Amino acid sequence: MSTFLGIDTSNYATSLAVYDAASGRVPVMLKRFLPVREGALGLRQSDAVFHHTAALPEMIDELKSKTDCRELSAVGVSVKPRPVEGSYMPCFLVGRAIGSAVSAALGIPLVETTHQQGHIAAALYAAGGDLYEKRALVFHISGGTTELLLVERLQVLRVVGASQDLYAGQAVDRLGVKLGYGFPAGAEVSRLAASCAEQPDPRVSVQGTNCSLSGLQNQCEKLLAEGRDPAYVSKYCLTAIAKTVTRMLQAAQAQEGRLPCVCAGGVMSSGIIRDHVTARVPGVRFVPGEFSSDNAAGAAILAARSGEGTHG
Repeated sequence: MSTFLGIDTSNYATSLAVYDAASGRVPVMLKRFLPVREGALGLRQSDAVFHHTAALPEMIDELKSKTDCRELSAVGVSVKPRPVEGSYMPCFLVGRAIGSAVSAALGIPLVETTHQQGHIAAALYAAGGDLYEKRALVFHISGGTTELLLVERLQVLRVVGASQDLYAGQAVDRLGVKLGYGFPAGAEVSRLAASCAEQPDPRVSVQGTNCSLSGLQNQCEKLLAEGRDPAYVSKYCLTAIAKTVTRMLQAAQAQEGRLPCVCAGGVMSSGIIRDHVTARVPGVRFVPGEFSSDNAAGAAILAARSGEGTHG
C-alpha cells in the first residue's frame, strides 16, 4: 500500500487529498471554501467548525468514489496553524477528529502536522521534489501569515523574516471587501489589477528581512478616497506586496546564502506578484494555485514521509 490521506480544515476551506508515494503524484484533491456572509472579513471559529462538520461527510463519500480507502497506509492531518507552542484554532479540531476516526477504523497510523507545514510540503512538491532534502527559503503568505521560513527536510528551522503587523492576505482581503467582493477576495483583486495598464510605484516598509504592511491598507484607502480607479488601487496593493517580497528575499539570500526560494500561500497566486519577483530574484519558484492556496496535499505527503505516525 502506498496511498496516504491528507485532511486540512483551515479557516478558509475544507480539504482532502490523496498522495500516491509509488508514483509521486497527488491524484485526488478535494476542496470546499467556507461560506462567508457578504461584507464580512472572515468567519467566527464556531461557524467554521460547523461548516467543516457539515461538509466532510459528503466529501468523504466523494473521496471513496475516487480512491479505494481500504488501501490507505496512513492519515495526515493538520491539527493547528503553526508548529509553535500555543498555536491553536478550533477549526482544526474537526479535521483531527475525522482523521482519528479514519485511523481507528482502518487500523492505520495517524500523523499529526500543522497547516503551515502542510503548505510547505505542498509547495516543495509542486516546485519540484528535488527540494525535499535541501535547505531552502519558503515564503508563506496568506490571510493568516506572512513569514519567510528557513526549511530543511520539510522542517522549519527558524523564521527568517515576517510582517510585524498586518498580514499581506489581510491587506488584499480588506481591499477586496471594501470594493464589494466576497471574502476571501484575492482572486477578484488580482483579476481587477490585471486590467490596469498603469504601473504604480508604491512605498513599502522593509527593514532587513522584516516588513510592516499596516501602512499599505492606509495607502489603499487614501487612494480610493481620492477617487482613484479600483483597478489601479488593486494593482498598487499587489505591487506593494511584490516589492516587499522581493526586498525580503534579497535580504534573506544575503544573510543565509544563495538558497533556493519558493513562494507559497494564496496571495502568491497573483501574476503581478510572480512576474515582479521572478524578474528580480534569480531562481525563485512560484507554486501553482491549487498547491499554493489552502489544500490537504501537504498533509498527505507528510504522512507518507513520516515513516511512523501515532495511532488515534
